[in-house]
Amino acid sequence: MSKETSTRRRFLELGGVALATGIAGCATSKSAPDASETASPTVTTTEGPTEADTADSPYTQVYQDAISSVTTVQTTTGQGTGFQYDANHVVTNAHVVGTASEAQVRFHDGTWASGSVKGTDPHSDLAVIEPETVPDSSRPLPFSDEPPTIGQEVVVIGNPYNLDGSVTSGIVSGTDRLIPSPAGYQIPDAIQTDAAVNPGNSGGPLMNLDGSVVGVVNSKQGDSIAFGISAALTRRVVPELIDTGSYEHAYMGVSLETMAPTVAAANDLDRPRGLLVVETVQGGPADGVLRASSLEYVDGARVPVGGDVIRAIEGTSMNTFEDLASYLALQTRPGETIDVTVLRDGDERTVELTLAARPDRSTSPLG
Repeated sequence: MSKETSTRRRFLELGGVALATGIAGCATSKSAPDASETASPTVTTTEGPTEADTADSPYTQVYQDAISSVTTVQTTTGQGTGFQYDANHVVTNAHVVGTASEAQVRFHDGTWASGSVKGTDPHSDLAVIEPETVPDSSRPLPFSDEPPTIGQEVVVIGNPYNLDGSVTSGIVSGTDRLIPSPAGYQIPDAIQTDAAVNPGNSGGPLMNLDGSVVGVVNSKQGDSIAFGISAALTRRVVPELIDTGSYEHAYMGVSLETMAPTVAAANDLDRPRGLLVVETVQGGPADGVLRASSLEYVDGARVPVGGDVIRAIEGTSMNTFEDLASYLALQTRPGETIDVTVLRDGDERTVELTLAARPDRSTSPLG
């Protein structure tokens, strides 16, 4: 297999690729960063910002409306950020609370409350804490009903490097990203931003200028690339964490490869479209339902040939890993049967596949 082909393969719903992405997460040091890393946004003129400029700043308005609902989350192993989800619960990252059953929550008014960890989901990196007491000033932050758009302005509020209540600004740099989770799988539908994110920001809100949460801060990759778990996925996972303490994700049990031009040509396809089934998990939902590829030498390189090409699920086109991962995460649940449209031996057909609950990363035979 050529280097180009091998780098395109990813395991979907089995195990994530190792991206060079650092957890934004649990701050343990109180040393202050460079001023350039933590500067709050202001609206500037040639004479410098005035009090009127600041009062009219949309960043200031978002901050003032939200800050009383943003918390510090502290466990014996580290510290991060959280925010009020409803009257009784705070949302944060699973990697912030780790395996702790209790956490300390500090509200913006300076009060502390002990809280029980109601539930964690390492697959989406979300966790819920129930503090014993919540100040009247800490109100639930609203979630955006609409997905963010690329170029949209956003702000991050959190506690980087133990600097409580810091705000940074930026834009939405990308949507529908796949990012690593603590469980080893990939989190779909993630939001990419260039707003500054540093250790201690994890679990805080990524907000639009209307004051709605578009994502839960998760991780960073370099100085201008950070990620958040989408509002859509958060709204889906968190209620079950509150009710049951866990969340089950839909699972197909396949590894896939994008239909690059070289792979399409090796499979006698006119144009690259869809996702090639490379392998199915023995005993998994796709076993015996979808046909896997075999590796053959084509022009001196080993290329997957002969497997089903997934074209659509329930009539929705599937052209990328992100398409399929987001559809499974946001539109399906374990136990549901879905119609999968595949190209097999040159003919398009629809097969039924019953989804299962995603197994732990450690039990996945391909992960």
